[in-house]
Order: sequence, then C-alpha cells, then structure tokens
Amino acid sequence: MSEQTWDPSETLRRTLWIGGAQWAGKSTVARILAHRHGLTAYHYDYHDARGHQDRRIARRVALGQSPENPPPDTVWVQTTPEAMAAQTLAGFSERFAWALDDLRSLYSPRPIIAEGWGLRPELVAPLLDTPNRMAVLVPTEDFRRHQLSTLPRAAAMGTHTSDPARAQTNRVARDRLIAEDAVRQAVAHGIRVIGVDGSRDAFAIADEVAGWFGEALTGTG
Repeated sequence: MSEQTWDPSETLRRTLWIGGAQWAGKSTVARILAHRHGLTAYHYDYHDARGHQDRRIARRVALGQSPENPPPDTVWVQTTPEAMAAQTLAGFSERFAWALDDLRSLYSPRPIIAEGWGLRPELVAPLLDTPNRMAVLVPTEDFRRHQLSTLPRAAAMGTHTSDPARAQTNRVARDRLIAEDAVRQAVAHGIRVIGVDGSRDAFAIADEVAGWFGEALTGTG
C-alpha cells in the first residue's frame, strides 16, 4: 500500500455547513441528511458546551480573568439583549477556531455536515469554494414562539436566576438580534437563507437544504 500524506485541511474543504438561529431545526436537518447520505455529523453546540470548556477556562486564565463562569444573574439579568448579542458574536470567532480543530481531526470518505449557531456565515465563507456548501436556517417569529412554548430546553433558560422572566426575555431578544445578523451576513456572502415557519416538517426542510447543496452533498462537487 502506497504511503498517503494526511492533509488536515481536506475535511474542511469538503465540509457542508448549516448555520443560523436557535430553534430552527439545524440539528434535526443535519441528522436527516447524515442518515440519508452516509455523512458524518458534527454538532457545534455539543462540542462547544463540553469539549471546549477546558479551552474556555484556559483563555480566561490567560486574560487574567476568573476561571469560573460568571454568575447567572450577570449573564442573563443584569444586562441588555444588545450587550448580550454583542458579547456572543464577539466570542464566536475564537470558538469557531476550536470547532475547526475538531473538524480537522475527523475523516470521512463522504462530506462532513457541521451544524450550529456558532458556525457563522462570515466565518465559514472564507473556507467555501462555493456558497452552495452552506445554508442558514432561521425561524419566523411565530415559529420561534412555538418552539419556546413547546420545547422544554427552550423554555428552561433563566430558571437559576433571581428573575427568570427577565432572563428569558433578554435571552429571546438576544437570539433574535443574532438571527438577524446571521441573515445579513448570509445575504452578503451569497449563502442561502431558509426561513422555517412550521408549515413544513424537518424532512421537507432537509429536502430544500439538500437541493441547495447539490453535488457537494454526494462528494462529487
């Protein structure tokens, strides 16, 4: 067998990306496409909340900050949605570098499909040979309210604060601002934005995403 040289950037060149807003069904759509096409799925939120925590702590220490997470009230109550959105967007860049490290360690004979709200259009765009390798999913306002009222994990935010109602209001407003920014960035980079309003199920949304990915989905693009 001839020796092959490992190219750590090969995975990135062949990755398909689903970004966008919270509660738009990104994970579900990615799992559907992975099952249909034999892809390897990468879920940003899972890795960011678990595998990246040590790097997050190390970064705080390097900056002379406390290694502990800030108190919940500081994060969710004693702030504004605009400040929360600005802080979240500012942190996406460094956290994206950690996601890229994860992706470089993967190998699949078929494309990788990576999904998550931290996979921002402006960060992913420089890696794309064609905009057809990324889609952005964003819920309509009505569907966002539906998700918040029916998904336990969506409605549970802020329960560990002194003012859960305000924490939830701030979080929802922050997510709306971040979603609006994702749409602006996607449009600026020619990336497809798909609105999710609940009138179609996840399989129909997956069909539309697959149509946008085209040949890139099968690894021939």
